[in-house]
Parts: sequence; structure tokens; C-alpha cells
Amino acid sequence: MAGSRAYSPFHRCSDREGSLPQGSGGRHPTAARKDPRPPAPPPADHALHELTALSRALFDTLEEGEILRLAMDHIAAAGPYSAEAGYLEVDGDLVPSPGGRIHAPAVDRRVRELAGQDGSVTVPGRPWGRALGLRGLEGLHGYLVVTSRSRPTEAEWSLLATLVRHTAAALSVAFAHRRRREDVLALHRLRGERSALQRQLVSVVGELGYQRAVHALMADVAASGGGEEAVTRALHWLTGLPALVEDRFGRLRSWTGPSRPDPYPEPDPVRQDEMLHAVAREVGPVRIRDRLITLARLHGEILGVLALVDARDEADEHTVLALEYAATSLALELAHLRNLAEVELRLHRGLVDDLLVGTDEASAYARSEAVGHDLHRSHYVVVVQWSNRTADDSFAQTVGRAASSVGMRSLLTRRSDHVVLVADDKPHGRALYEALARETGTRSGTIGVSAPTDSLGDIPHRYQEAQRALDVRRHSRERYGTTFFDELGLYRILGPGNDYRELETFVNEWLGQLIDYDSRHHATMVETLSRYFDCGGNYDETAESLAIHRSTLRYRLKRIRDISGNDLANVEDRLNLQVATRVWKIVLGAPG
Repeated sequence: MAGSRAYSPFHRCSDREGSLPQGSGGRHPTAARKDPRPPAPPPADHALHELTALSRALFDTLEEGEILRLAMDHIAAAGPYSAEAGYLEVDGDLVPSPGGRIHAPAVDRRVRELAGQDGSVTVPGRPWGRALGLRGLEGLHGYLVVTSRSRPTEAEWSLLATLVRHTAAALSVAFAHRRRREDVLALHRLRGERSALQRQLVSVVGELGYQRAVHALMADVAASGGGEEAVTRALHWLTGLPALVEDRFGRLRSWTGPSRPDPYPEPDPVRQDEMLHAVAREVGPVRIRDRLITLARLHGEILGVLALVDARDEADEHTVLALEYAATSLALELAHLRNLAEVELRLHRGLVDDLLVGTDEASAYARSEAVGHDLHRSHYVVVVQWSNRTADDSFAQTVGRAASSVGMRSLLTRRSDHVVLVADDKPHGRALYEALARETGTRSGTIGVSAPTDSLGDIPHRYQEAQRALDVRRHSRERYGTTFFDELGLYRILGPGNDYRELETFVNEWLGQLIDYDSRHHATMVETLSRYFDCGGNYDETAESLAIHRSTLRYRLKRIRDISGNDLANVEDRLNLQVATRVWKIVLGAPG
């Protein structure tokens, strides 16, 4: 019974429950206890009648505390007895009944010392006292502590023993009934738990099935080699939401689903970097406005951005799962594409490096065919430099993508500060520059294009021409854009490959005094003269370009005339001074 009775055993039932019939003379049996006169021993038949009524009441009651109370209240039906105390066994402990007459510590201690056995109990003023165990098949249910004014007769003892047995039996019935109720409740609870576990199991099985389906689909996408478009198609099919891929700079590479912006908004580099850092700090997809965004990363490197457009905030855990699987597949795809690009770039680089310094034509033709390029056509050498980008493999790949996007078929390599293309067609005036501006997110770039050549042996010379065109553009008023060598005019003679000694002599002849003056006085007379020519002799534009006042410019030009002895109004002097400033800037590497 231990551990099975977490209840209040002495809750009283209603007057109807457990009530006994009235005794002879219309008095309840308990009335004898309140009568100050010693009650007369009940006749045998009357005692049996009382015990029979008590037995029915005991077995009609299913609450252990009430059964013990009834037994204690009607103990006088068995003889000259008084119920001094009652105990119920609850969770291995004996709990006193609040209905007893005494709770003397000595009686309580004696009952506990009996350890389940019957035994005598000493109560002051009572010559006879006994603690009687209430036992059933399950063990001890409790105790009745009974005292008497005199030692019970054999008949009285038999009646008392009968009452104790009936009380113990009623407690056994009540206990069995309560245990059955508890078993029913426990069974109901277990069935509920089993149903919940079954539902959870069904959910887990469904979740695992969905995960396997998503994993299988993305594995097929990766195996198909369909690129970014295959990933966005699969993700849109799984989620029903528009799916898109951007490169790490925020430019769209693939979109599947409705509501594609046209034109796609140009990325803001600062905001793009902030977004990448914000998403990279979190675990899993991040919601930014109407998009659920995750990064395609490999070994910590960001390769691209994968997103779902979720304007109505419909994404659930299945959407997030699909997005994460798709990001993994996209990362593998982008890494594969980059590896292919790097291999192709190395092959191209080796060939172009040899072409730029001169190589055997037969070998060059064979190697170009191996990489799918036809060197038998006319070719141009194109040099690309961007102020905010290092000329590394990543930038070289960016240049290659931009060239392909405008229809240029080319071989590619890189140098320390620029990328070189050997292209089989003349680039459109602004197409390559605009494509690179979109790819890099900035317009601060310069492109130089050589004259065409039909001979592989001329490519080294054409490379110098492309570099000269780039240098002229970088030192002109409009530093950024594209310059073609065959459009340079006079500047075609100003650059690498010419006699520097003669050029230095020419510059010193026309600008030497101004250069010396600038060196001694930390002035900018030569630069002022150069800007004046660049602006076509316009005072306002020159002053604005130099960030000085018009009167300051007029003063400097007067000082230039005084120092150099040359007159800007003279056509011959003006031409020679303008050429000298160009040589000073472009060939001799002067600042500006």
C-alpha cells in the first residue's frame, strides 16, 4: 500500500452516507457516549442488530477516513468500549484520525512501536486498553485504539473482534475501489500519452519524409549542373514563394517566380555589406523586410545570397528547412563553378602570359584550340584597371563575366594592378565599361584598348598600346572610361617605347624653369598650366578644377609667363607648352 494513498483520509461524508439505523428507544448508538450514566450492556440480539447495521454502513462507504470514523463512532455497539484514537496507513506512515478522543504522545508512540502488531495501550482512567490492527490482504490499513471501563467478557471481545474485522474488510474494499479508480485514471492518462506520442511519431515521420524529399531534390539539382536557375526553380516549387540568387555584391543572378522587379534595383555597396554582416552573424535564415535571406557559404567564405520573397510572412519551419537545404546546394554549385572558372583562368593565363611576351605561333594556336578559342581571327588587347579592386583572381573572373555578358570572346590574365584581355573583336565604346560598373558597383575604372592585329607576333606591341591608352585616360580630365589607342592622335607618340632621353630634354627645355620654381617654392605652376590646357584655356573651368579663385589663376598664369619667358598667346609657344605638359604627366610620371 505504500505510495498509493496521496489523499485526505478523514474527509467526512454527508449525513446520508454511512448513517446507521436508530437504536431502541429512538436513540442513535452514539448517544450512549454522551449519557453521563454508565450505559447498560446491550442485549446480545440488540448488539448484533447494531453491528449488522454498522457493517452495512461500512461497506456502503468507499472513503477510508469515513469508514474509520464510523467504526470509532459506533464502537460502543460491541460493548463497554470507547474509541480513543484511530490511524490510517498513508504512504507508509500512520496518520491519526481527527475523530479520536485523545492524541496523547504516549499512545501515538506506543502504536508506532507495535509495528503492525496488536498490543496493549495504557490510557489513564481506563483499566483496559488495546491497539487493534486493521489488516487486509494488502497489509495493514491502520489501527483502532480501544479502551474499556472493565475487562471485556468473551462475548464482548468477540463482538469487538468482529467489528475490527468488518472495518478492516471495508477498508480493503474502499482501498481496492480507489486503486481501481486510480488505475482507470492512470490507464486513461497513459492512453492519452500514447495518442500524443503516436501523433508526434506521425509528425516526425512526416518531417523526416519531407526532409528526405527536399534533400533528394536538392541533390538532383546539384548533380544536374543546372546552376543558380535550377536551385531557384526547385526552391520556388517547394515553397510556392519567389526565389532568387544574388552575388555577394547584390546583383541578381537568377529569379524564379512572379513579381520580379524590372529593372532590378542597383545595389548599394554600403547597405549590401551591412546586410551580409547581419545575416552572417545569425544561425539560419534572417528576415529583412519582405525577404527571408540566407548565405551560400563554403568554409566561411560568402559565395552568394539566396532569398525568398515572403511579403505576407507565410514562411514556416518547412520553408526554412527548404531554404537551408537550397543554400547548401547553391554553395556547392557556386564553388564548383568557381573551381571551373579558376582552372579555365589558369589555362587562359598561361597562354596569354606567353602571348604578351611573344611565343611560338604553332604552340599558341594548339593551346588556344584546347581552351576553345580561335586565335586565327583579328585580336585586340584590352587592359582593365579599377581603383577599388585589387587585380586578383576574383576581379579577373569579374572582368571575364562582364566581357562575356557583352559578347566578347577573349582570353584573360592578370598583372599586379590590371587585368589583360586578348579579345577577338573590338569592344563596343562603352559596353564593357558599363558592364564592369554594374559588376563592381562603382564607375571608378579605366579601360585601354589597342589597335587590331592579325599576327600573334604583334600582340606584345599591342599590349603596350593598350597600356598607353589606359595611361592617357588615367591622366586626362575624365579619368574613368574607355580609351582606344587608334583614337589617341598626338598622344600615340607619348608613352612606352619612345626615347625617354629626347622627351626629357624637350620637357626640360619648355618646363625646366617652372619645374625648378615649383621645387624651390613648393608651388604648382606646372600643374596649373597643365590643367589650363586640359580645360581648353577656359578660366572658369580651370579655376574650378584647381579649387582656386579666378583672380588667383590669372596671377599664376602671369607668373608662368614671367618665369618661363614663354607667351601663351603665341601659337607656337602654346603648342609646345601643351605637349610638354602632356609628356611631363604621362611619360615622366609627374603627379596629377
